Amino acid sequence: MSGTVNDETIKFIGTQIQKIEKAIVSKVKLRAEFEKLLTMSGVGEILALTIMLETGAINRFKKVGDFTSYCRKVPSKWTSNNKMRGKGNVKNGNKYLSWAFSEAAEFARRYDDLARKFYNRKSAKTNTMIARSALAHKLARAAYYIMRDQVAFDPHKLFA
Repeated sequence: MSGTVNDETIKFIGTQIQKIEKAIVSKVKLRAEFEKLLTMSGVGEILALTIMLETGAINRFKKVGDFTSYCRKVPSKWTSNNKMRGKGNVKNGNKYLSWAFSEAAEFARRYDDLARKFYNRKSAKTNTMIARSALAHKLARAAYYIMRDQVAFDPHKLFA
C-alpha cells in the first residue's frame, strides 16, 4: 500500500518538475552555447541553463583557469617550498556554478562510463571527495571550451 502511494507521489512530482522545466526553458532567451552544453555528460536542461546564465559572456575569461577559478573548482591555498602558507578566499567566485558543476559531476559519474572510469581511477589514489572535485573541475574546463569554441562535447578528449 505505502509503496504504491510513494510510487504515485514520485510520478506526480516528476511530471510537475517536467512542467516547471518546460516553462523555464520557454521563458529564457537561449544562446547558442545552450545546445552545446546539453551534449556534456551529466548536464541536462536546468544545469545547462544555470551554466549559461551564470557564466554570461565567456570571452570575459581570458584563460580556462580563470573560468574554473570563478567556478570555485580550483584549490585556494598558498604554498611555498611545498609547505602550506595559508588559504585564499575560498568564497570568491560563483556559488551557483560551483553547485552546477558538482551536480554535473555526480550525474556524469553515475551515467557516463568514461567519467566513471576517471572517477574510479582518481578515487583509488585518493579519497572520494577529491575524485568528485577533480571530475567537476574537468567538466568545468570542458564547458569553457564548449562555450568559447561553440563545439559539441567530446568525452574522449576529456577523459583520454
